[in-house]
Amino acid sequence: MSFACSVMSNQNNKEMDNKHRHQTSAGFQNYPPVQTAAPKGTFFYLRRFWDSVFLPDVPDGHVLPEFEALQLLNSVEGDRVTWLGQASFLIRIAGKTILTDPFLTDFASPISWAGPRRFVPPGIPLDKLPSIDIVIVSHNHYDHLDDETVNSLANKDAIQVVVPFGLKSFFTERGYINVTELDWNDQISIGNIKLIALPAVHDSARSTDDQNKTLWASWVILGPKNKIYFIGDTGYSNTIFKQIGSRYGPFDYAIIPISAYEPRKLMWMSHVTPEEAVTVGKEVGANTLIASHWGTINLSDEPPWEPPRRFSRAGLYNGFAEEELWVMKIGETRPL
Repeated sequence: MSFACSVMSNQNNKEMDNKHRHQTSAGFQNYPPVQTAAPKGTFFYLRRFWDSVFLPDVPDGHVLPEFEALQLLNSVEGDRVTWLGQASFLIRIAGKTILTDPFLTDFASPISWAGPRRFVPPGIPLDKLPSIDIVIVSHNHYDHLDDETVNSLANKDAIQVVVPFGLKSFFTERGYINVTELDWNDQISIGNIKLIALPAVHDSARSTDDQNKTLWASWVILGPKNKIYFIGDTGYSNTIFKQIGSRYGPFDYAIIPISAYEPRKLMWMSHVTPEEAVTVGKEVGANTLIASHWGTINLSDEPPWEPPRRFSRAGLYNGFAEEELWVMKIGETRPL
């Protein structure tokens, strides 16, 4: 498999870039700058430990049986999207299969047997994934970038990986060859698919000594028939998403995180509420909103089944029709 790809930088476009203002001598920062949230503290982490031991009851129908998920995946032709859980999606566009934010194992942790624990299996297990052509990553947190998942993907020499600044070595150290790092507002063309790295309001770290050493990003995925905006994680900004909508929108679909928002004094900087997620969708000019980053792993204090109810209610209130608010089942595939 070969890719005809090119990378383009918009350094000369001064409308929105503020190029390099998000880069510091120590790494990266949100731009416009965002005040740091309050420290999470001991009790927050004790609650997360409790949640990893005592998993919530899962409603019937939240996860498709594996055979049904595989059957549905193989029956939908053309452009399609499959939710694997958390922010991991399979997006089939222009004949290529894109895997977003690969996390398909049990623990979002540097330890393979402990830490935040997923309470539902991935929609399609690692060993039954279709052939992956492209991997895109929003940031390096463990529930978005998983060592075992990345190590286990087949055909590493053929997969085109596209990541924010600082994450190339994570993939090359694990045997990947075609890895491209992008700054905000840079883009790459892979065949007739264009990927554009855009800002988000978040942070990065995989240990105690690498805070914000690598960049985070949201992504435009542009094919001949569909235009998708993918956000792995973000807090709200009253400027960034309006600018993205003005410059890059409208979008056919926006994949938007809707959970990990309580308590607000700890989470507001890095995670939107369901209502803010709908606002982001409106501001970027999305026709259909796809709920992401929920119903998989417990990272915060809100009840695990609250986010989709609030998301749907806010979407209807803001003028979206019910069929334009996708709350997918894990393992579900829908045509685009």
